[in-house]
Amino acid sequence: MALESTKAILEKAKREGYAVGAFNINNMETVIAVMDAATELNSPVIIEVTEGAIRYMGIKMASNMVKILSEDVTIPVALHLDHGKKWETILKAIESGFTSVMIDASDRPFEENVEMTQRVVEVAHNAGVSVEAELGRLTGLEDDISVADREAFLVDPEEAENFVTLTGIDFLAPAIGTSHGAFKFKGEPKLDFERLKQVKAKTHIPLVLHGASSVNDRLLGEAKRYGLELQGARGLSDDILKKAVDEGINKVNTDTDIRIAFTTGIRKVLLQKPSVFDPRKILGQARDFMKETVKERIKVLGSRDKG
Repeated sequence: MALESTKAILEKAKREGYAVGAFNINNMETVIAVMDAATELNSPVIIEVTEGAIRYMGIKMASNMVKILSEDVTIPVALHLDHGKKWETILKAIESGFTSVMIDASDRPFEENVEMTQRVVEVAHNAGVSVEAELGRLTGLEDDISVADREAFLVDPEEAENFVTLTGIDFLAPAIGTSHGAFKFKGEPKLDFERLKQVKAKTHIPLVLHGASSVNDRLLGEAKRYGLELQGARGLSDDILKKAVDEGINKVNTDTDIRIAFTTGIRKVLLQKPSVFDPRKILGQARDFMKETVKERIKVLGSRDKG
């Protein structure tokens, strides 16, 4: 089937109380892994492309791969620009058939973030494309963080309400204590769920959790077995993710877990079968590892059989 509106996918998730996985891609193997996993579990799925991924493979390659593969499945598939910073890239994504774009001006003052986001919303909505924006800064919460630092990093619920009203965005990524990468926390992961509940009550739109990879023990164990060094890596547990969904998260971004799975699959082949040089056998194993990782995430988020 053709690509579906990201807004429609997330509005359904909001109504029915689950979250949809948004998976970052960098190559064909990742797209196939994500699509196969979602199809097997009959789950809607959002495929994301960052500006870095676009520089790597080109926006035409990224969009066409997703469009072509989506034609052969019956599940809802959306194509999203993740962390769009450049106006030119956002316009290209809209022109290339992306069903949603993110304008990330969260590092700017509030008024500037509003102005930039309004500009993107106007152009995107005229093209039938939905828009995501972000408030606050992603940084893992630690026990010793000061109240002042905590407030500076995290989203202000009142500000979030005002931001949504002023910009007309379709979904919001509020900073509630996560961070990007494999090393999210020094101690035990913690999110500000009370803040999340307040933002949900005031904005009434689907909310997005960035920096949400699990970096779970099973995946880390596999990675370590085949030589990947990630000492101190830590992510969000399944229980924390489920609670975040219960409190109003409807889109959960995943990138780090997929990267670890991809690398682990390749390392396994090269370590166990040093004579193999067929890229299909090497990358095929990586694809299979990513597929299982995506399936695990879909089950945790509650989107299984929601396609």
